[in-house]
Amino acid sequence: MSLVHELEKSGNWLFRRRSWLPATILVLAVFYLFVANRSVIYFNYTWEIACILVSVAGELFRSYTVGHVPRNTSGRNVIDQLADDLNTTGIYSVMRHPLYVGNFLMWLGPVLFLRSVWCVIIFVLAYWLYYERIIFAEEQYLRRKFGETYDTWAFRVKAVIPGFRHYMKSRLPFSFRNVLKREYNSVTNLFIVFAFLDLFRNIAVTGRVYMEPMYVTLLIAAILFWGVVRYLVKRTKFLYVEGR
Repeated sequence: MSLVHELEKSGNWLFRRRSWLPATILVLAVFYLFVANRSVIYFNYTWEIACILVSVAGELFRSYTVGHVPRNTSGRNVIDQLADDLNTTGIYSVMRHPLYVGNFLMWLGPVLFLRSVWCVIIFVLAYWLYYERIIFAEEQYLRRKFGETYDTWAFRVKAVIPGFRHYMKSRLPFSFRNVLKREYNSVTNLFIVFAFLDLFRNIAVTGRVYMEPMYVTLLIAAILFWGVVRYLVKRTKFLYVEGR
């Protein structure tokens, strides 16, 4: 098998598992919490709010992207690559893979929670290797489907480094309802991850099972948010937007 086909095959394998495979980082994070210097990982309100804000920034970046895209593009499909259209305007005229940049920031927050430079370095390298292959497979699919249109756009717009020289306004207006419909799981998972880390940090540091009040509040709010939006998605058409 040629290197090109091997990279595409591994990229597609990772693509199909991208919804849960990155979460294995939590296993390594818990292990680190139990071996880390306790004085370093004690609860620090200011630092942990900053970590949460980094992750929220990633979710906002994703939300801005999702809010402007049509149906069957930039999706959560986990079986095969899918794209009925090629997004080339709005944020996609600035970078080709804004969702993966948003994902990076969302996961960077929990890694910063560990307060280890080495953990950050390892995460950045692992994230790059992981998504490099997914991006390769995705772009092979888009190149075959859209041909010269894709090549022209890819030549002009870098993968993840923003460039505003060729910015074009989004073809579709921002849809907050579309964001709620497609991102409510991500928002909820974000706060579940932080509550999870806080729980195991406290077990590692004190030997007691509890969460800081801040994380209890955020977790309850996130679960209530999930329940409301889930109901709207499954039981009503309130979040339905034509073509989204």
